[in-house]
Amino acid sequence: MAKKTGGFLPISKEDMVSRGWYYCDFLLVTGDAYVDHPSFGTAVISRVLEDAGYRVAILSQPDFRSEADFAAMGQPRYAVLINSGNIDSMVAHYTASKKRRHDDSYSPGGVGGKRPDRAVTVYAKLARRAFPNTPIYLGGLEASLRRFAHYDYWADHIMPSILQDAGADGLMFGMGEKSVLEIAANLKAGKRGPDVCKQVRGTAYFTKNAQDISFPAVWCPSMEETVEDKIKYAESVKIQYAQQDHITGKAIVQKHGHRLLVQNPPSIPLTTEEMDWVYGLPYERTYHPSYEAVGGVPAIAEVQFSIIHNRGCFGGCNFCSLAFHQGRYISSRSHESVVAEGKRIAQHPDFKGYIHDVGGPTANFRFPACKKQETQGLCQNKRCLFPKACGNLRADHSDYLKLLRQLREIPGVKKVFVRSGLRYDYMMADDNDEFFLELVKYHISGQLKVAPEHMSDHALYYMGKPSFDVYRRFKERYERINAKLGKKQYLVPYLMSSHPGAELSDAVHLAEYLHSIGYMPQQVQDFYPTPGTLSTAMYYSGVDPRTMKPVYVAKTPEEKEMQRALLQWRRPDKRAIVIKALLQAGREDLIGYGKECLIRPRPNEHFAHLHTEKPSKRHGRGRNTQPSRRTDRTTDRRAARTSNRSGGGRRDQKSNQKKKYTKHR
Repeated sequence: MAKKTGGFLPISKEDMVSRGWYYCDFLLVTGDAYVDHPSFGTAVISRVLEDAGYRVAILSQPDFRSEADFAAMGQPRYAVLINSGNIDSMVAHYTASKKRRHDDSYSPGGVGGKRPDRAVTVYAKLARRAFPNTPIYLGGLEASLRRFAHYDYWADHIMPSILQDAGADGLMFGMGEKSVLEIAANLKAGKRGPDVCKQVRGTAYFTKNAQDISFPAVWCPSMEETVEDKIKYAESVKIQYAQQDHITGKAIVQKHGHRLLVQNPPSIPLTTEEMDWVYGLPYERTYHPSYEAVGGVPAIAEVQFSIIHNRGCFGGCNFCSLAFHQGRYISSRSHESVVAEGKRIAQHPDFKGYIHDVGGPTANFRFPACKKQETQGLCQNKRCLFPKACGNLRADHSDYLKLLRQLREIPGVKKVFVRSGLRYDYMMADDNDEFFLELVKYHISGQLKVAPEHMSDHALYYMGKPSFDVYRRFKERYERINAKLGKKQYLVPYLMSSHPGAELSDAVHLAEYLHSIGYMPQQVQDFYPTPGTLSTAMYYSGVDPRTMKPVYVAKTPEEKEMQRALLQWRRPDKRAIVIKALLQAGREDLIGYGKECLIRPRPNEHFAHLHTEKPSKRHGRGRNTQPSRRTDRTTDRRAARTSNRSGGGRRDQKSNQKKKYTKHR
């Protein structure tokens, strides 16, 4: 058994020797820089194994052109564990329009190109070349969401399970603390092949023998069937989603040629005591000091002084992979554990008094949605918040509010922010204003980011989001509470274009609404078909897996650009495509001089059915002629400038605008 010595885990042979190690039990390979913080999966899994007495060495962003970096660390005694990092390597490298990104916030100095495309597969093949007889196990988001035959947006076709392409021995999906410890124990006991995984929840493996399946199982269409038939692919996704509950879920079997891919039921979620243990391990809470010379790792900035208090999300948005990865069941840490972490943060030499976030996948969930989930599992054909809040939902923020109050009382803490993933529909299901009042009073800095995603109920249905009326009422309540407290704070809505089911008319309606409130988002997220989501299955198959009915999908670059451009109709560079979209949608009435019009004609431009109202001399051509809306529109634009939607839009900020916004805040 390894003896814990504190500090960062070894990242080189020299580090191992300095600890008196001449081998490691596990070599953990990651596509991220090595950051020893509980927001990073590599840090959590390595610390969990270390706490169990295993020797773990970290191989971060190895040279992917040869196996030399793998061999340099020496052959591990039990296995090589591989992940691509905190995010999918393809998402890290490409935008939704498949344009190459130039930077990478999870790499030293933010420099891109430090990991390969399809990093898990590349690393696994290099590990096999370096250590032909050593077991290889995959984990993390990239592997988890590719555990079955899946549609790959970048290649634009169905790909087999990542286990097949990588040639690995097994895969851990979801949150892997329990499964990695069981796998480690099985390897230590001398087990090999399917025997390592076949009785371990939260794992997937290949076998040729159906008798290796240790749990009650359902079969989904084979990999070959999903390649040949898009409807079969949608059916397979529906079956896979139906079994992702730790209480009711069965094993899932999918044939790949002559072999059987077996996904065991999901891991049992961590108890509160187990989560306290995981987050109480001796993390350094920063990046490895070897990166200091190149400016560190940018990704640490948002999370170094943030706290994760929960896991899981029962929101169930169709475009989100959380239900397929972490699951919909909520686990949470104790107040004592969270406050203890807050006190450790307050003692950090770089801490300036601000806890940046107290959240998780969804910040304001502290317990399962209803009592039934604790013993009977989650409903398969119902959602807790969609299309409206379930009658059994426990909408109660009192425990979360108590936790925030305790964090505010820690000596040295000036402010505790809540910045990630607030479900406004869950807040609206809670009639008590107490949490809402304190959120606005103490936990927001000028703006609150929420995600209505759209305003067309037609589009929202396919997203799995509640009616836009819920957001409208939330906005009114937010403004009322701000007024009551004498504050001027703004909502920054995240919006998405081109989601399956969203038609051009839906985008026009959204543009009309945004125009009516004097707000144009600086950034818009175009739908990104990533593996493991119901929305991606819609995009590829053209049917909704929930109902197996056809769904409209905007796929051509022009269709997608039209929907996106309509949400930023004021941008001069979008003018031509916005006009084309309006004409195609039969909405020439929105081109003219009326206050409801999106586009003002230029000299020598001729459109049918123009409004006859002339532009105001005071405001000039092309501007809203309602003076009373200028203030609202300006402040909304200011608030939107800090919205940073991953993969969407661009920032065009002038220095004088930055100064005004800073002064305003």
